Amino acid sequence: MNTDLQDYSHKRLNILTGEWVLVSPHRAKRPWQGQNEAIANEHRPAHDPRCYLCAGNTRINGEINPDYTDVFVFTNDFAALQTDSKTFKIEDGLLKAVSEQGICKVICFSPDHSKSLADMDAKDIEKVVFAWQHEYKELAKNDLINYVQIFENKGAVMGCSNPHPHGQIWSQTSLPNEVYKKDKHQLNYYTKNNSSLLGDYLKQELIKKERIIFENDSFVVLVPFWAIWPFETMIVPKRQQSNILELKEDETLQFAEAISVLTKAYDKLFNTSFPYSSGIHQAPTDDNDYSHWHWHMSFYPPLLRSATVKKFMVGYEMFGSPQRDITAEIACNKLKELI
Repeated sequence: MNTDLQDYSHKRLNILTGEWVLVSPHRAKRPWQGQNEAIANEHRPAHDPRCYLCAGNTRINGEINPDYTDVFVFTNDFAALQTDSKTFKIEDGLLKAVSEQGICKVICFSPDHSKSLADMDAKDIEKVVFAWQHEYKELAKNDLINYVQIFENKGAVMGCSNPHPHGQIWSQTSLPNEVYKKDKHQLNYYTKNNSSLLGDYLKQELIKKERIIFENDSFVVLVPFWAIWPFETMIVPKRQQSNILELKEDETLQFAEAISVLTKAYDKLFNTSFPYSSGIHQAPTDDNDYSHWHWHMSFYPPLLRSATVKKFMVGYEMFGSPQRDITAEIACNKLKELI
C-alpha cells in the first residue's frame, strides 16, 4: 500500500465521472466537537397498522395493499415524474427549461415491517433482484422511458419517510446527470481500448486487494479508490454486463449474497441500523448500443465516526469539490473485519 496516500493530502480521480475528490487523511485525527445525532434504533413490529406499505393496509390514496408475502411493487402515490405532463420547451435568453416525463414506482422488499435488507437472507433478497429485473424490462418497453433508476434511501437521516423496507424506481425520458457522465466516460474508454473501463479497473483492484471487502464467483464488493462518503462501497459484477437483465441464473443469487454480506457488515460497524442511499447504475433503455456499459451498485452512507456522527457536504465541498478524511483503504479494512 502506498503510504503517501495514508499520510498526506492528495486528490483522487473518479474514472467514471471525470471528477476529483480531495483526500485529507491527517484530518481523521482531529477531535470531534460537532453535532451528534440521536440513535434511531427503535424496535419495530412485524406489521404496523399505521404503515402505508404494510400488507393489507390502506395507502394515503385510498387503495388497499394486497396481502403480499414477499415483494410488492406499485406506482408511487406521490410520483416525482408524471406520464401526463405537458410537453414544452422554454428558451428565453439564458432561461431554459424542458418538460420531463416518467414513471415512479415503490418496491416493498418484504411484508415484515421490522426488517431491512440486512435482516433478510440472500434467497429473499434474490426475490428483490428478480423484481428489479422485471421492472427494468417492463419499463424499458415504454417508448416514453429512456432510463430506469433503481435506488433505496434507508434511514430517517437519508430522508426516508417510511421505515418499512422499501426502495424506489424512477424512470424517465432523459438521462440523469450522473448517468450521463458515466455513459460518456465509459464510452470514451471503450472506444479507445475496446474493453470495459470498470472491468479493467476491477482487474487492477483484484491484483492489489487493498480495497476489496468481499468477493464470490461473480461479484466484488469494494471501496472505490475515489470514494467520497466515509464508508462508500460498490458492488461490481466480474463479468461485464450492461444491465441487470444480463445476469445468469446463478449470478442473481450471488448478487443477493453480496448485498446481504455488505448490509450486515454495515449494521455491525457502529451497532446500528446503518443508513445509506444505494442505487444501480446501468445502461439506458433507448435501444442504442451500450456495449461499453458495465453496470454496478453503489452505497453512499453518511455515518463517519459512530452511529451519531455524520459526514456533511458543506463549506469547501459545496463550493469547491468533495473531500474526505478517512481513506478508502482504512474504510475497507474496517468493513472487511466485520464480514
